[in-house]
Amino acid sequence: MESTAEKLSPFDLMTAILKGVKLENSNGSADAVQPAVMAMLLENKELMMMLTTSVAVLLGLVVYLIWRRGGSAQKKAAQPSALVVPKTPVEPEEVDDGKKKVTIFFGTQTGTAEGFAKALAEEAKVRYPQAKFKVVDLDDYAADDEEYEEKLKKESMAFFFLATYGDGEPTDNAARFYKWFEEGKEKGEWLKNLQYGVFGLGNRQYEHFNKIAIVVDNILAEQGAQRIVPVGLGDDDQCIEDDFTAWRENAWPELDKLLRDEDDATASTPYTAAVLEYRVVYHDQTDELISENGLANGHANGNAVYDAQHPCIANVAVKKELHTPASDRSCTHLEFEISGSGLAYETGDHVGVYCDNLIEVVEEAERLLNIPPQTYFSIHTDKEDGSSGGALPPPFPPCTLRTALTKYADLLNAPKKSALVALAAFASDPSEADRLRHLASPAGKEEYAQYVIVSQRSLLEVMADFPSAKPPLGAFFAAIAPRLQPRFYSISSSPKMAPTRIHVTCSLVYEKTPAGRIHKGVCSTWMKNAVPLEESSDCSSAPIFVRTSNFRLPADPKVPVIMIGPGTGLAPFRGFLQVCANTFMFMHTWFLK
Repeated sequence: MESTAEKLSPFDLMTAILKGVKLENSNGSADAVQPAVMAMLLENKELMMMLTTSVAVLLGLVVYLIWRRGGSAQKKAAQPSALVVPKTPVEPEEVDDGKKKVTIFFGTQTGTAEGFAKALAEEAKVRYPQAKFKVVDLDDYAADDEEYEEKLKKESMAFFFLATYGDGEPTDNAARFYKWFEEGKEKGEWLKNLQYGVFGLGNRQYEHFNKIAIVVDNILAEQGAQRIVPVGLGDDDQCIEDDFTAWRENAWPELDKLLRDEDDATASTPYTAAVLEYRVVYHDQTDELISENGLANGHANGNAVYDAQHPCIANVAVKKELHTPASDRSCTHLEFEISGSGLAYETGDHVGVYCDNLIEVVEEAERLLNIPPQTYFSIHTDKEDGSSGGALPPPFPPCTLRTALTKYADLLNAPKKSALVALAAFASDPSEADRLRHLASPAGKEEYAQYVIVSQRSLLEVMADFPSAKPPLGAFFAAIAPRLQPRFYSISSSPKMAPTRIHVTCSLVYEKTPAGRIHKGVCSTWMKNAVPLEESSDCSSAPIFVRTSNFRLPADPKVPVIMIGPGTGLAPFRGFLQVCANTFMFMHTWFLK
């Protein structure tokens, strides 16, 4: 005889159960109904599976929602302060108004290429009001290779400011573009509608002088683009500003033909660049009320990848002096702790380190500016009426003057000619103002070279020589003191042996300049004075990031390797030797020092 349960479908059985519950509620006959229900459940395995699965899914959903709500609240509570080196915001696409459009691209490591690009745009806007000029970071131009090609096809006129660093490598923000462009050089003449110019920034002391600019210029020509002006080769070993000025002056006559109407006389009007200046707002807040840690790590800033704009705060775990007390030199072995940070590296990579200016340097700058160190202020790129402030670099977070001078201002490098012009604008002594302008002029080229370049005078030394120049904070940080840049070091460890540490081998920079000043390297001095975690819980820390290098061991471990590392040149080879020791590969290896 078949059981009643076997004749019922799971849905029939569910109906029966619900009716049983109803009987229990209305008649109170739970004792009669429950055994019948249990019997039906036990005999209908299909329904049992449906019920248990449904319950499990519901429970899982409840747990997930509770976890999600708790995680969101925790995330909201840990919001960081603003970032120190924010990238230039991407401008929205402009509507077609019939005006000729000129795009000015830049690939920069220290901000010089970006400054030149913006300077060209500012003067061009005055010379050619009937055209539109837009300055674009190459990294922000496109999200992928396909978009690079799609957008570049639409450009009719473009200028490229491209810096070369290291072993003929592109800058970080130009790396994606350069890789795509160089790999696609066999595309044929697909850029026939483009007119272009290229200015390179390099240093003749390096083997691959201006390689990136030269390669891009050649490929553009090969792909059908029409060269407006010969490629400019800026040399930072001399005066790169003069190289840029000469290249720009060659460009104007050609642009006159392309962008100026016959009855337009604006091109012949002399142009005087305005001194860049941030809008400054002073605040009453103190250090205790607002955090001044503008360099937050990538996790706190919501970024999955660490880079120069989103560095990782890393503690100094270990510090050792490699020279004996009898030596008159100093070399520091430093280890940054990166466990749990998400920061990773490969053998041969570089680490970028942001560090602080020495307090003695900061105090000298405060004295020369004659502004109290605890002055709390913020800088803004827009004007009071909300209009754009021009070609200003991105601002840093609100802070005291001491913090700004410590973390953000390059005070020890030689001042550029544009900085001398800005100082002249705020010099109360007419003779000092005239002298500064003369040094910055073409007529004063040789004197500038002797006074600033050969003598290795720093910005602070020049300000001390012209004491009547007292620039306001907005002009000082926008036009006079460049942004303090990260220092790059070859990583002297391998993740195969030190996956949670980044090792640095750094020689102390301590030398007397021709002008008599004792120059102390900003980062090497900081490393020498750093307090490691093994000595104190209140240890030193610095914002760091990893820059990928092409300096690698051969892919084939059977290839013999000879390493020649004089001085601190041994740093990357120390990592290579760790690979050899850890993997028992590259048995035919010789190291010469």
